[in-house]
Amino acid sequence: MQLYCESLTEYKRLTTREVKIGNLLLGNGHPIRVQTMTTTDTMDTIATVEQTIRCIEAGAELVRITAPSKKEAENLQHIKDELHRRGYFVPLVADIHFTPNAAEIAARIVEKVRVNPGNYVDKKKFEQIEYTDAEYVEEIERIRERFTPLVMICKEHGTAMRIGTNHGSLSDRIMSRYGDTAIGMVESAMEFLRIARAADYHNIILSMKSSNPLVMVQAYRLLINHMMEEFGECYPLHLGVTEAGDGEDGRIKSAIGIGTLLEDGIGDTIRVSLTEDPEFEIPVCKDLVKRYSATSVSDSKASLKNIKLPYAPFEYKRRPSASVYNIGAKQVPVVIADFMSAESIDYADLPAIGYTYNPSTDKWAIGDAAADYIYTGNKKIDFALPGTLKIICNHLTWLTAFDDPKYFPLFQGDEFLRVTKKSASMNFVAIDVTKSNDQLIQKIKEDTTVVLCIYSTAANAMQSVRTFIVRLMEDEINCPIILSVESDDSFIDEQLIHFSTESGALFLDGMGDGIWLMNDPSKLINQKVSGRTYLQTKNNHQFINNTSFSILQAVRTRISKTEYISCPSCGRTLFELQETTGKIRAVTNHLKGLKIAIMGCIVNGPGEMADADFGYVGSGVGKITLYRGKEVVKRNIDSAIAVDELINLLKESNVWIDAV
Repeated sequence: MQLYCESLTEYKRLTTREVKIGNLLLGNGHPIRVQTMTTTDTMDTIATVEQTIRCIEAGAELVRITAPSKKEAENLQHIKDELHRRGYFVPLVADIHFTPNAAEIAARIVEKVRVNPGNYVDKKKFEQIEYTDAEYVEEIERIRERFTPLVMICKEHGTAMRIGTNHGSLSDRIMSRYGDTAIGMVESAMEFLRIARAADYHNIILSMKSSNPLVMVQAYRLLINHMMEEFGECYPLHLGVTEAGDGEDGRIKSAIGIGTLLEDGIGDTIRVSLTEDPEFEIPVCKDLVKRYSATSVSDSKASLKNIKLPYAPFEYKRRPSASVYNIGAKQVPVVIADFMSAESIDYADLPAIGYTYNPSTDKWAIGDAAADYIYTGNKKIDFALPGTLKIICNHLTWLTAFDDPKYFPLFQGDEFLRVTKKSASMNFVAIDVTKSNDQLIQKIKEDTTVVLCIYSTAANAMQSVRTFIVRLMEDEINCPIILSVESDDSFIDEQLIHFSTESGALFLDGMGDGIWLMNDPSKLINQKVSGRTYLQTKNNHQFINNTSFSILQAVRTRISKTEYISCPSCGRTLFELQETTGKIRAVTNHLKGLKIAIMGCIVNGPGEMADADFGYVGSGVGKITLYRGKEVVKRNIDSAIAVDELINLLKESNVWIDAV
């Protein structure tokens, strides 16, 4: 199996072609560039200029502006001129979807154009059409005729191009042959790339965006694999999780998708798509990128080596593991709540991890995002716990409570070799993978009660943990694995990225039967710093618990809440997206497992919400169209009543339940 990166065991940037965007160099070891997209009406020149300036001052190195028709494309000249008049020269990117003639105008004005191969020539009507090989070749030739003029204009004017595939907007032609798959995304882009290369045009960046981080990561890996096999080189890659949403969920989903690839040295520019003002995306981009600013860049040409992996990097398959109590095998990953630093533990602490006690009924209410285990360190709990919550404590503490079936011991590495008294049913063994030894590994292999809690103190923590798990798989050691990640970052945003990147990358490769996040709440800074507003938290245990469940939800291994596929807004948006998203969240956030898409316009509507159960899509100024899956159910509803109509649709579809 051919790899998709320079190294699986250490951080090395994937070598890509160098691309010039105005005066900005991208790829070939240059710094990872951060960018965003304006949300203003492109025809409002001053508003677009001023928002672009805010993005530039926040740190954007490229700014994308929508150009859905000829008039917006033409107005890019006025926007560019006004920016230059004010002393701002950051490259501009024209975002094109259905309109080739708009792209051809924009390519003569701005430094880069973005085209979507799913709708630049092809159309998407959700029709299943069978193509013979001859008919398919004819369609490719039609694309060549329509796409080549843009290629030649870009070549003449020195304009860069992003060929940006979106999972949700694959054309009916691609869907008919490849289905709704990562390989379909890759082939969609490769068709356009082959046409550009045939014209000797190489100033190209590619992207493989999806609202599902798993699909997104697989598509980028496959794209690299295919480019290297077919061309012997790789073009620069723009990374992004499309329609990620807002707040913690948007940051977590973006960090899992983008961070997983960055960890492997993949990615030359990134955009974090949040349903927030675009300048707020840039600090999140910077938090992601700065994790790699001090790392070395490979000085060798990309040489992907053929090696045999015990897991499938291009498709999801969970690592086979034994079942120990309620951990491992086909059971959903467990969540461990870390109370190690708590001075004491009381009833009042448990609502933060999903358990609420009612004294009048002497009963516990258990939430969908309720932790499975609580780690108490050297402490015992002196009150009756809810039946589903178990306790992990240090071995010496467990010795004083070993007859209580709620308590299980934790051993620190080699301590497991020395002790004689262990639990007959389950023993947790914490291992720093940089310090493991063969004797301990052999002992674990022989003991069917072990649950491994693995972490790494190495700079390349994710890679070293992955290497350790690969070793276990090769040695046929199938004990369950808890992925343990500790963050000492100062801000909530930074911790979200740290936790999501290091654990999410492993979960996407099917590695992990549980998650255990740790931090030191005394180090957290809950305030505005240097003009930037960071996410805040009042209860650290709640933050850690919510983050754990959000990561598992984003990697699709444990669903505990409603999922929102929410676009980041742009100049095409036809209603107040942030406000509407908040309203829909407020009335639907109790519908566990439901996926609701909130799309600003018809461009990002039926395509980008392809992964959703229901869609709320702007179809005109003040008008909303509702979807059930890919089917239009209610068209052109007044936005004043559209949220109520969405609720009615959920009720008619028998998925609505009243909030408790």
